[in-house]
Amino acid sequence: EVSTDDPETAFCTLANREELNSEEDSIHHCLYQFTRNETLTETNKLLCDVCTQRNCGPKNNIKSEKKYVYTNAKKQMLVSLAPPILTLHLKRFQQAGFNLQKVNRHIKFPEVIDLAPFCTAKCKNVAEGNTKVLYSLYGVVEHSGTMRSGHYTAYVKMRAMNNHLSDLVLRGQSQALETEPVKGQWFHISDTHVQPVSVSKVLSSQAYLLFYERLL
Repeated sequence: EVSTDDPETAFCTLANREELNSEEDSIHHCLYQFTRNETLTETNKLLCDVCTQRNCGPKNNIKSEKKYVYTNAKKQMLVSLAPPILTLHLKRFQQAGFNLQKVNRHIKFPEVIDLAPFCTAKCKNVAEGNTKVLYSLYGVVEHSGTMRSGHYTAYVKMRAMNNHLSDLVLRGQSQALETEPVKGQWFHISDTHVQPVSVSKVLSSQAYLLFYERLL
């Protein structure tokens, strides 16, 4: 979707991202890096249709003359529509020479996360004046092993049905006012083995996939 915004507000977010205390090995740091403001210069310049037309005349002459004009630009990826279910997929591999190597270090993630610092100021389904977009953790997928082989297990929270979330999914209406984690019991699931675990056990896992549900 291409839109023309005021340059002063085009890169604004719902909440001040500069006040984030983003530890390096944390999901907040990952989101901050993914949504950071980038400057595109040199070989990364963008083709500017307006500049090209201004220099080359009518659009139908551009291809024949091939006088494309590229310009410096700023790029930032932000959330424009806060989803009912937030799924975060962590990149658990890195290039090591000619091989791929699994990344095993622990990435910290909270039980409740605020997505507002990573949402555009004009986020479509956030009420005007809201500066928080809260999500509660309800599922984690963990992978043990190497890039060639391993085993997937899951942590899942069993909790009462979230009627507010149902309204958001089915009708796009958000009436939820809770700001605390959804109450429930966590379970660790490995094939046919299921056992209850504490939330501290869940938060210490080596997350590969994180699943959050919208609170506010």
